[in-house]
Amino acid sequence: MAFMPPQGPFGPQQPPTAPPPQITPVQPLTSTFAVDPGAMRGCMYRNTYIWPQYGPGFWFFPIFVGRTSVAGFRWTGSSWIYAGYDLGRITSFTCY
Repeated sequence: MAFMPPQGPFGPQQPPTAPPPQITPVQPLTSTFAVDPGAMRGCMYRNTYIWPQYGPGFWFFPIFVGRTSVAGFRWTGSSWIYAGYDLGRITSFTCY
């Protein structure tokens, strides 16, 4: 079953119309604590690079930040797909 973007006040939330920057940012200093939802909220509707605990980093466009999770669009290298992540599994992030 595929995830569907949430409905906003003006219909379904749409992915960005352009790809993210073609750079891979330098990872900021990491913390042993989970990512703070308040800090991630500052990246809403902005290109955000995420470094997960496991696996390679990726571009993300957050449209929802909850207490323990974030949802939005992940860049696959050729298109945006809707995805959600547990904030506790994100090591660090930076947004533009």
